[in-house]
Parts: sequence; C-alpha cells; structure tokens
Amino acid sequence: MGAGTLHIFYSRLRVEEKALLKAAESLGTEFLEASVDFRDVGDLVWPDDFENVAPHDVVLCRCVSQTQNVALTQLLESRGVRVINPSRALLLCGDKIATAALLDKDNIPQPAWRVATFSEGAVKAAESLGYPVVFKPAVGSWGRLLAKISDREACEAIVEHKAHMGPAHSVFFIQEYVEKRGFDLRAVMIGGKTVTLMKRSSEHWITNTARGAKPELYPMNEELENLLNRTAKAIGGDFLAVDVFKLENAKMENTWVINEVNGQPEFHGSVAATGIDVGKLMVEYAVKLLDSRKQEPGGDATSC
Repeated sequence: MGAGTLHIFYSRLRVEEKALLKAAESLGTEFLEASVDFRDVGDLVWPDDFENVAPHDVVLCRCVSQTQNVALTQLLESRGVRVINPSRALLLCGDKIATAALLDKDNIPQPAWRVATFSEGAVKAAESLGYPVVFKPAVGSWGRLLAKISDREACEAIVEHKAHMGPAHSVFFIQEYVEKRGFDLRAVMIGGKTVTLMKRSSEHWITNTARGAKPELYPMNEELENLLNRTAKAIGGDFLAVDVFKLENAKMENTWVINEVNGQPEFHGSVAATGIDVGKLMVEYAVKLLDSRKQEPGGDATSC
C-alpha cells in the first residue's frame, strides 16, 4: 500500500456516494487503486474499526447525518487525520445562526435576520423585520420546517408551536423574506473554487431540488465569483454548496446575497444541470490533498 489512504466513509449509498466510488475506480492509477478505503460506517466502532486510518491519510465523511459527520470528523482530527470538510466548517455550516454571524463578521451580504431566545422576542423580531418573514430551524436541511409568515397572528401561532418542539427549536432564527422571482442559485465549490453553478426554479417559494425545483446551468459573472470566493474563504471548508439570492437593494439595483452554506452537499442536481462530474473533481482534489500530506513531516512515502 502507498504512503497514505483516501478513506470514504458513508452511511447510505446515495447517488453522490456511488459517483465518488465510480470516480475513484475510474482514475485507475496504481497508487489510487491500492489506497482507497470505501466503507459503510453502519457497524463500525471507534476506535477499533478505524485502526487503519493513519495521521497522513485523508478522509471524506459522507454520512447522511450532520451529527454523525461531525462526531466522526472530530474523532479523526484527534488523530491528526485531514478530513474533508474539517469539523470547524461542518459546525459552521450546520448551524444557520453561526453561519449568519460569520457572514456578518466578514461583511458578506445576506438577507436581514434576527435571533430570539424566547417567544416574545421572536414575535418582536418578526415585527422589526416586517412581514413576510421566514422562520428557519437553526439546524436543518432539504428545506424542511421552513415557515413563511405573513402576519402577526400566524407569527404568534408558529412561535407557540416551535416553543413546544423541544430544545432544538428553543432559539428562533428569523430571516427577511426575499422575493427571488422563482429562482435561486446553487454553487458547488471544491478547494475554494466554484466548479458548478446552477439555477433552481420553482413555482413554490422554496427552491430546493429536493422539493422539486428544476435545475439548469447558470453563467458565472465577476460579482458572483467574488462573492462566492469570499464566502468559501470565510467558512474555510473544502467541499461546499452555497445558495445565493438575487436581492433588490435600496437603490433599486439587483445584488447577490448569500442565503445558506451547506458543508455536506448533495450534488446530483448540479451534475444534471451542468454535465460536470463533481464526484470526479472531488476525488481528484482529495488525492491532491493526500499527495501534499506525503510531503509533511511524518508523511513517509514508503511506509504502509
């Protein structure tokens, strides 16, 4: 076996994981063929079943669950292993409040937002933003549990419901509603660079492909590229999906703003829209990381 191994851990063989496996197999180099560990984590136990993961290895965690990915990543990082994405990026992307705070800190434009820790504050926050507003769970994906609220009565009702949904909903994240004219954009970024950009169109206000939005190729421009590069730099992840809205500013000019950043992206929609083999690009990036690890102290290119 070579100087390091690319480990890909998954919990379900979705389209994306199959694409990653196919990409790893199709590269076909002698080095890579001998150095890919593609495993279902379903019956694995830490640390016994991870003894083959060495500090100079690279790991791509592809569990469906954010919590599982974070736990596994933190355990591997404690061993000095380079994980895609690092736990810091996973934690930032997995918490919409943390993402929003970071974007504000780095002056990256986004829809106006508020956070409240109690029901009274949540209603006050919605009133201050002005209706309609969108209530989002701080942790969530696939457009689930989003609520577009158009008046105070509905706001009071959703706040009461969320207040009884347990600790995960005890902090209210409220965002201004953006009239996005039926579409948003999703960029998939690898190593800080955009590899695909697609438009997601839907008659529903939630434009998520998991909810039936139609994906299609969208052309890159300088403003978008700069915004996406700044966002990736702030988050610091290797493999991101960034959602972008077009917003009309106070001068009645169109400007782009960041809506959310996903640290464990699904990418089948991006592949369908652009024809770009994201799985192959991801594996190639991981192999480059693996090669760079060999040059680091302790990365013995001849050890097994």
